Amino acid sequence: MEFLDLPPMMSAAGRVRLPGSKSISNRVLLLAALSEGETEVRDLLKSDDTDRMLDALRVLGVEWSLDQAQNVYRVAGVSGCFPNRQADLFLGNAGTAFRPLTAALALAGGEYRLSGVPRMHERPIGDLVDALRELGAIIDYEENKGYPPLRISPTPERLNAEVSVRGDVSSQFLTALLMSAPLVGHAVTICVIGELISKPYIEITLDLMRRFGVTVERDGWERFVVPAGSRYRSPGVVYVEGDASSASYFLAAGVLGGGPVRVEGVGRESIQGDVRFAEALEKLGGRITWGDNWIEASAPADGRLKAFDLDLNHIPDAAMTLAVMAMFCDGPCWLRNIASWRVKETDRLAAMATELRKVGAVVEELPDALHVAPPQQMQTAAIDTYDDHRMAMCFSLVTLGGPMMRINDPACVNKTFPTYFDVYREVTAPVPVVAIDGPSASGKGTVAARVADALGYHYLDSGSLYRLVALAALKAGLAETDEAVADVARHLPVEFHEGCVRLSGEDVTDAIRSEACSAMASKVAVIPAVRDALLDRQRAFRQAPGVVAEGRDIGSVIFPDAATKVFLTASVEARAGRRYKQLMEKGLPANIDSLSQDLRERDERDASRSVAPLKKLPEASLLDTSDMGVDDAVQFVLDLVAQG
Repeated sequence: MEFLDLPPMMSAAGRVRLPGSKSISNRVLLLAALSEGETEVRDLLKSDDTDRMLDALRVLGVEWSLDQAQNVYRVAGVSGCFPNRQADLFLGNAGTAFRPLTAALALAGGEYRLSGVPRMHERPIGDLVDALRELGAIIDYEENKGYPPLRISPTPERLNAEVSVRGDVSSQFLTALLMSAPLVGHAVTICVIGELISKPYIEITLDLMRRFGVTVERDGWERFVVPAGSRYRSPGVVYVEGDASSASYFLAAGVLGGGPVRVEGVGRESIQGDVRFAEALEKLGGRITWGDNWIEASAPADGRLKAFDLDLNHIPDAAMTLAVMAMFCDGPCWLRNIASWRVKETDRLAAMATELRKVGAVVEELPDALHVAPPQQMQTAAIDTYDDHRMAMCFSLVTLGGPMMRINDPACVNKTFPTYFDVYREVTAPVPVVAIDGPSASGKGTVAARVADALGYHYLDSGSLYRLVALAALKAGLAETDEAVADVARHLPVEFHEGCVRLSGEDVTDAIRSEACSAMASKVAVIPAVRDALLDRQRAFRQAPGVVAEGRDIGSVIFPDAATKVFLTASVEARAGRRYKQLMEKGLPANIDSLSQDLRERDERDASRSVAPLKKLPEASLLDTSDMGVDDAVQFVLDLVAQG
């Protein structure tokens, strides 16, 4: 599976121009297609969902064109009558295309088949089909009753005038009925059974229908009347608002990462209900500022994010972001009235509970609610995304709490926000890494430790990790071929502090330099399972305010995104002289000629290794310390860090 590793983030600040709203984009495309006249659609979202709608419209005979330079679509309306009366449409996992097209085609008088990906065939559509059948439409299930794929047959000449639909499963069912009702040819009354969820999405539908010339009469949220003679007329030009659901991730980042983060494309004039996510942030303590077309978010003045107990029926998509934010709060949180999560791209209630637990939260999953108790410390985790774009985007925010996050199947964000991770990187600052590599005895350990001390950063001696694995394996009586060695590497209780290396609290600084330990380290260092285990262990050292890491492949494999990379070297003679001095100070026998020969042989071995060979990375700064003291070398690195 493809994955994306996101480093821990220090802060978030900046501006984001939002992509177009998915909900508005697909509604506008269908209304433009059903209208009289040509509609110019500006700022349309470019995503999998809108691609599915555009492909379907073209198959149905609707002509449209794209001016790529200005991101302007021109849609030639068909006045409510699709030119192609037979079509087989594949709609992926795009609910905002599948539901309204089902209703429009059911009333269009043709023969159509609608299908999608396997997950779409698990998303219930029975309530919409029942309502359309009540009007007189002829729809058959090809596989499981109540679920796609669907086959639609021509409707009778006279359709009924009144229909009822459940309101507590998905607001998209009511949206589909409302948008298709003008095709009936006479007045249509739609009655909602039970509580209508996600009312703000219905407001979007009614607002857009009004822009296209159809005003719906309604009695509260229980009864809607589409008048006789209603037909869609192009308004000429339609601008698609920025996606308010996508705004939630960046507004949350501003609150979690200090801010300010400003999102542009939605504001106090927005027709989208998800802008009310900003109001929820204020209840948590976030500082929010509104403009007509922008919203800005910053951290609470006291840095404290308050626990919450909220009914989130009105913002179901943005509510997912609050589920992740609950882990940052000062107490347990309740997310209530979110049963609609279960019929989205995945069962989001179950998926969210599962993934929050991976990060360390204590989660109680109810039929229509989540109770989230924040962890004492968030854990690094590999997040499964279930082919659900919002799962991927939500969990990127965990990086603002300290741990690294692995996002499996990151391309799922293509559904609504293909460039999400690029934009997220633009407004976040990762925990800085100074990566120092170089040949044996070049002084990289001494320099790295001094740089870490000067900066107040954490320090990682990656070479010592392999020696520690070797020492722990020797203590346990394991051979290098024993599979348990990798398990030792995964659970190594190690600490680097003030020049000392501790294993389970014991100072083993000298023990890991023994001949037996060195020999064992060379053997375990090439075991793939050990290297994989230590990869995550090394990355775990990346914590605020930063880390100075030294060792082989530190800048190429462990921290390839390190902002500062240094390749420290020196002549063999200079390195042998330093090693000779160290040994003599410890009262150990030494011969400088033997040391020089050993270093030459080791350099050759290290450079020719198949795993982590010794080499300078192109982006690394070269520092030859043959004629340089430690203080000068440390200052050189500190100057590089300061230069950014």
